[in-house]
Amino acid sequence: MSTVGQIERATQKRVLELLTGQLGYRYLGTWQDRAGNSNVEEAVLTDWLRGQGHDEKVIARALHRLSQAKAVSGSKNLYDANREVYGLLRYGVKVQPEAGEPHVTV
Repeated sequence: MSTVGQIERATQKRVLELLTGQLGYRYLGTWQDRAGNSNVEEAVLTDWLRGQGHDEKVIARALHRLSQAKAVSGSKNLYDANREVYGLLRYGVKVQPEAGEPHVTV
């Protein structure tokens, strides 16, 4: 049996234990072979945003902005897309609920 990747796998397990055991994250499993796999699970994020009190229109606009950010096209490479997605997840997405209304950070 090959030992390639075993050190990385051990590190991943330690990080997983930290995130779930000490920080309260929920582990969704290894989904690498699942159809529609994404680094942002929109259904999970939508449920969480609803729980935070955001309405459907605001959630839809925030998810649209997030999907635009993760698209790799033209001069935007994978690094730039990942950096933009991280910024939106970390600092929030500014959306306008309705025309003329002030922006809210989701």
